[in-house]
Amino acid sequence: MSDLFSSSPAGFCWATGIEDTFIPQARPGLRALDEYKLTQHDKLWQSDFDLVAESGVRALRWGIPWYQVQPRPDEWDWRWTDKALEYLVTVKGITPILDLMHYGTPLWLDNSFINNRYPELVAGYTRAVAERYHSLVQYYTPLNEPTVNADMCGRQGEWPPYLSGDDGYVKVALALARGIVLATQALKAEQPGAVTVQVEALWHTSTRVESLASTVEQNNARQYLCFDLVTGRVADDYPLAGYLYEHGATSADLAWFRQNAVTFDLFGANFYPWSYTELGLQKNGRPRRILRHTHGDKIAEVINDAYSRYHMPVAITETSARRDVAGRAQWMDETIDAVRNLRRQGIPVVGYTWFPFLTMIDWAYRRGRRPVESYLLYLGLYDSTFDAGRILQRHRTPLVDHYQQHMAQPMPPVFIPDKVTAAHRAG
Repeated sequence: MSDLFSSSPAGFCWATGIEDTFIPQARPGLRALDEYKLTQHDKLWQSDFDLVAESGVRALRWGIPWYQVQPRPDEWDWRWTDKALEYLVTVKGITPILDLMHYGTPLWLDNSFINNRYPELVAGYTRAVAERYHSLVQYYTPLNEPTVNADMCGRQGEWPPYLSGDDGYVKVALALARGIVLATQALKAEQPGAVTVQVEALWHTSTRVESLASTVEQNNARQYLCFDLVTGRVADDYPLAGYLYEHGATSADLAWFRQNAVTFDLFGANFYPWSYTELGLQKNGRPRRILRHTHGDKIAEVINDAYSRYHMPVAITETSARRDVAGRAQWMDETIDAVRNLRRQGIPVVGYTWFPFLTMIDWAYRRGRRPVESYLLYLGLYDSTFDAGRILQRHRTPLVDHYQQHMAQPMPPVFIPDKVTAAHRAG
């Protein structure tokens, strides 16, 4: 295990993150969604990093905007990321967990993820990042939340390449997965000591409607699809193999993933209150999501499922709640208590990330019409408001102190049953 993430109580990683969704492509009815620009982190990055350091957090999930560092196929511009990463690491002493891909692609890449060259291009970009920053960065996320990415780009048609339906979903998912494979291979070739934290959104859907049971089952299975593809777990007996074939995948596609399978060092799990839902029926017979109050202990359920599936160390890489400060504090308490209990049960949860650190802009801004201040999404340890000069001022909330109190409490050691210990000694 790496220095930052360890099963020992002292090695537990307390982290936060800056929301870094980059969808720079605009079109009629859809505005560009660059969270760094909208939250003014592109200009306020130095003071933002100062605040992170003051909070006492050891590590920061933070991403590189690919579309900015490679503005043209044969041109690179590292000026901003050079300054930001040097200050974050060398001056403030914070360890980055670097998002190589947090959704969007460069403006010049026609058809985005389904461009035939996307996998090799994202691998080239990854290689360039590792070559330049290997002295500053050890921890990398190849691509954040591939299933959400495939849904927004392939099923819902809101992000490039604007496909819709299950055919679109499968086409984008396969392309994303190929890109993750080639990017991971490129990263390890360039920086063998790199630690990979592959992040996926986890959820749980249930239903009381018998006719929706198969839909719910498929929905719950789909959260693991991309991870299973890139780690070579998808063959003809895979539960979603029929779905993949029906919507455009070929046996050659699946064979390629098995032949080129990669592994990761940690499973990064993202989970929010709205990740735990029920599916019901509207009066017209169409399915509808039913959102109920979710207790933070539900995070243990999805972590249990992921760990039993992969037997990998788990880092909670995103969690927070869309509530007032007291409600966010309650969610923090509940989810951290769940992590403590998981470790006592022998499940190596080795990190916890309150995400984001600052107020972000709701993704609804992209398809909305109102001014940006209407889309401020208060999830963070710091809240942001516009001042008279249209500068987003960061305001410390009591959540900073609350998080510090949790960080000061040692995590329980990960319980290892006697029979496991004995087998390890015998081996």
